[in-house]
Amino acid sequence: MTDRGGSRWGRGRVALVAFAVVTALTAGGVWLAQTPDRASAVDAAPKTSAVQDVKEDGQPSQGLPVVRDCGVGAPEVKPRVITLTCSDVAMVATGIRWKKYGAKDAVGVGVVQVEKTAAGGGSEAGFPATFRLYGPKPVHGGLAFTGLEVTYEGSTPLGDTTEMYNLA
Repeated sequence: MTDRGGSRWGRGRVALVAFAVVTALTAGGVWLAQTPDRASAVDAAPKTSAVQDVKEDGQPSQGLPVVRDCGVGAPEVKPRVITLTCSDVAMVATGIRWKKYGAKDAVGVGVVQVEKTAAGGGSEAGFPATFRLYGPKPVHGGLAFTGLEVTYEGSTPLGDTTEMYNLA
């Protein structure tokens, strides 16, 4: 007498492995095919209450340096949202309130929102921080800040108390 249960178990495992491989390849292809549109990076950023309805478009610069989100976004004076990781839009400075905004630098406070990991694990989190814009330079016919320093007020998403970002 043959054990048909054993062969059925083997076929089930093969089918399960094949399904897992096809699913992984499909998900990887979709992920690699996605190219972030840096000009609209804020639209794809983590959507928490701190991010909703805070972008103010069309502000006059009044001779002050502007910020271009990910170096390509529309120029803004005193932006309330700045994308920190432009390649994957996983970290975004949100709810920024500017204490000082001058011709050489600007200082504000807000929250760094961190998105869930690409694999779907983890959770979204916010980290209070101070933001300092610096390095104004001529960019596309106007003056724009080219650097951002983030100093966390407690726990940090990447383990460093201070992080530097290139904006241009």
